[in-house]
Amino acid sequence: MKLTKPRLALICGILCISIFPILVKLRLTPGLISAFYRMFFAFVLLLPYVIFSNNFKLPTLKFTILAALCGVLFSSDVAVWNIAIQESSATQASLLTNLSPVWVGIGSFLFLKSKPATNFWIGTLVALVGMITLVGFEFFIDLNFDKAFLFAVLSGIFYSIYLLLSKNVLSEVDVLSFMTISLFASSIYLGILCYSLNEPFTGFTNTGWFVLILQAVICQLCAWLSISYATQHMRATRVSLSLLSQAVITSILAWLFLEEKITLQMVFGGIVLLFGIRITFYDKTISLKRLFSKN
Repeated sequence: MKLTKPRLALICGILCISIFPILVKLRLTPGLISAFYRMFFAFVLLLPYVIFSNNFKLPTLKFTILAALCGVLFSSDVAVWNIAIQESSATQASLLTNLSPVWVGIGSFLFLKSKPATNFWIGTLVALVGMITLVGFEFFIDLNFDKAFLFAVLSGIFYSIYLLLSKNVLSEVDVLSFMTISLFASSIYLGILCYSLNEPFTGFTNTGWFVLILQAVICQLCAWLSISYATQHMRATRVSLSLLSQAVITSILAWLFLEEKITLQMVFGGIVLLFGIRITFYDKTISLKRLFSKN
């Protein structure tokens, strides 16, 4: 597989967001306020750069509103994901929120001119089998629809809508301008939400503040500038499915730093999941009839 610039950007973005659940799971700040500061600090750091480098270009009113809506959707995704991570495990929350490729595929099929290819659906099926194997079949047999579970799934739905909408916006707006507008909208939206719910804006430890800044720089700016660039140049379905690999990396990090259990079954599931992602990058359409037909 040729590593083009968009694919390298996607890999970089995946690595950057993989540490996010670990930082949130430390519980140094509440989940909702953590989401606010992730957006706010990222906006404060990005704004001077785009202004002084003349990289900010205000799009038309339509695309400004759509970019702001992307910010609200993405910040909603992060907010409910944070709560899911803190009330379950980093591994479980990451895997459930990464059901987004299913929603993206359905949304693309219904609303976009570019329909998902056969390889996407085959890859999605293989990746979902890998994800179920990684989480554990008993989890789905004894499924407990608690708040953490529902919030993790809701996070994936928010993200899939964001990805489909941002794909449309990024066709007309450059990445830095898009990020600036969406981060501004995210900060205002989450700031109002946190204030209305009486979330604490201060009183954190020095380590807590450091982690908040780390989330803004690594998990927001570095990750989403890279992923937005990849989204601009690749199919939304392919980007969303590739992000499933983040769950594998997060599982390994959770095992190393949070002592969350990792088993041979999880390793096998991770390999199957990554293989499913690889199928979506295969250029030639996979034909089941061709595979089983005699030469």
